[in-house]
Amino acid sequence: MILIADSGSTKTKWCFISDKNKAEFLLTNGINPYFRTTEDIVEELKLELIPNLSGRVRSIHFYGAGIVNTEIAKVVEDALKVLFPGATIETNSDLFAAARATLQNKKGIACILGTGSNSCLYDGEKIVEHVPPLGFILGDEGGGVVLGRKILSDFLKGLMPETLVEKFRQSHPFQYADYLQKVYKEERPNKFLASFVPFIHENIQNDYCKKLVEKSFEEFLIRNVFQYSGCQIHPVCFVGSVAFYFEDVLRAVLLENKLNSGIVLQEPLKGLIKFHTKN
Repeated sequence: MILIADSGSTKTKWCFISDKNKAEFLLTNGINPYFRTTEDIVEELKLELIPNLSGRVRSIHFYGAGIVNTEIAKVVEDALKVLFPGATIETNSDLFAAARATLQNKKGIACILGTGSNSCLYDGEKIVEHVPPLGFILGDEGGGVVLGRKILSDFLKGLMPETLVEKFRQSHPFQYADYLQKVYKEERPNKFLASFVPFIHENIQNDYCKKLVEKSFEEFLIRNVFQYSGCQIHPVCFVGSVAFYFEDVLRAVLLENKLNSGIVLQEPLKGLIKFHTKN
């Protein structure tokens, strides 16, 4: 049995693939090793994962947010070794998951456009070039947090078109001080800022919202994708909710910038199943 995991901070999606290539799926809590310990992960998976497995696990492919170096990857690896002695274990970043899911064994540029953003040049086996994403304060261009930050800033500064102002107020009935409190004082301001993305999507036919998304995607391309060798030759692929829900706008921006648009997936798991059943 092959076990594949796509893990974020809030949830982990598991897929068990039997020797007959039958796939079963399971959800558990998120496993971000940046904030967790090996012992903590072991205890949680003993309760949430192990009872749902039938059959011997031969290999495990774990992809997750927060896996930025071998030291952090080891936190998850050690937990999986305790639970699955004898299994072959591979732990990789969510960016590597995006590359394998969209490009399989081909060369190209893989990008994440979700709450945040990330990208890399992939040679069909490994990541060979990487522009650091830098988070929503210094980077994350095109991601949901930055889109939310832009529209909220325009609303508070009186730059949002009058046709949208009242709709925005009804969707988000906060006072000026509430917005500042949530952004500068409360925990997880990134989650709060990303919560404005559905409003942008609902009003994407409005010229203001469309241009806001277009400019953010162009900024992502300029500050990230255009830095990769041969960027106008290789396919540019995407994983993530922002890429998926704004796919039409994204493809138009890629075309305008003379880039080859590739696959766009909301989540990487389906592509990872395809990759690991072939390799």
